[in-house]
Amino acid sequence: MSELPTAEIGILGGTGVYTMDGLEEAEDVIIETPYGMPSSSIRVGTLDGRRVAFIARHGPGHRLLPTEVPYRANVYALKRLGVTKALSAGAVGSLQEFLPPRTLVVPDQFFDRTRHRPDTFFGDGLVAHVSMADPFAPALRAVLLEAAAQVGHAARDGGTYVCMEGPQFSSRAESLFYRGLGAAIIGMTTLSEARLCREAEIAFAALSMVTDYDCWRPEEEGVDAAEILAVLKDNADLAQRVLRTAIALVPTGPLPENDVLSRALVTRLDAVPEETLARLEAILAAHR
Repeated sequence: MSELPTAEIGILGGTGVYTMDGLEEAEDVIIETPYGMPSSSIRVGTLDGRRVAFIARHGPGHRLLPTEVPYRANVYALKRLGVTKALSAGAVGSLQEFLPPRTLVVPDQFFDRTRHRPDTFFGDGLVAHVSMADPFAPALRAVLLEAAAQVGHAARDGGTYVCMEGPQFSSRAESLFYRGLGAAIIGMTTLSEARLCREAEIAFAALSMVTDYDCWRPEEEGVDAAEILAVLKDNADLAQRVLRTAIALVPTGPLPENDVLSRALVTRLDAVPEETLARLEAILAAHR
């Protein structure tokens, strides 16, 4: 087996962001994980002197539903490459009038409405409870906000991301309910990555790109995929510029999120089944 390349920063590209422009000396890496194959091969290269690994969340040609995305495999593969900080980009609907289409949002909270997807690496004889009180790394949120400002398209600082299961869009009753909670945006993916990155001790933050007003506005029709796609190209080009600018701003040293398991592991590792330890080898390496 050939030795894997290494990367410090992971990029999880969402709807409309299927490549990472500007990577030098790049190679495509295929990594099989204990959770199956990732969504796509991982493009590893150098950008502004930083080692970067890019993965297309929905796979080549956008073939994976949000529920079908192999989130655990994606995050585990990034961990295998040595990633300690990760940024994501994804399309969202707006739940507030002050967040029109083409707005960028850097959320600071989420609200879970998923139902059908695995959401932890642990179990099978190993119990861990990581804190999700602040699910997005403050240092990386600051990086995205600064990068957006530098490209001339300031992002909204904070807001709650409602993560629904999909693939259907919300009913009006659901959309009004989430809006009534004070949530800012709604999407189908970021929550899963935030949870799993935290368990894998990867600091994580998200850049959310508003494509529509969901369906809470009574004067508008419901969400239409064709309308969203019309906005996506502009958003995707902007997201590429923000992410490329952000790479150079990512802190080089360790972040608090890189050592959460020392306070989260409940089961003594010498009591954990060997097959579980082997499955979690990349995640537990620093704690054995």
